[in-house]
Amino acid sequence: MKVQINVDRCQGHGRCYDIAPQLFGEDDEGYSTVLGDGVVPPDLEALARRAAANCPERAVELAEEA
Repeated sequence: MKVQINVDRCQGHGRCYDIAPQLFGEDDEGYSTVLGDGVVPPDLEALARRAAANCPERAVELAEEA
C-alpha cells in the first residue's frame, strides 16, 4: 500500500498526523505531508486506513499495490 496527500484538497486539519505520526507530518504552513516515500509497512496499514477515513476533505489517498 502507498499513501499520498492530495494537496488541492488538504485544508490542514491535521487528523492524519495525529492518527498516524509514523506516516504523516506537517509542513511549515501546517498542511499534511507524507513521510518518506509513501510506502506503508504492513503493520501500519490499519492506521493509514484510519487516517484516510478521518480526513474531512478525503485528501489522504491510498493505493493498493499488487
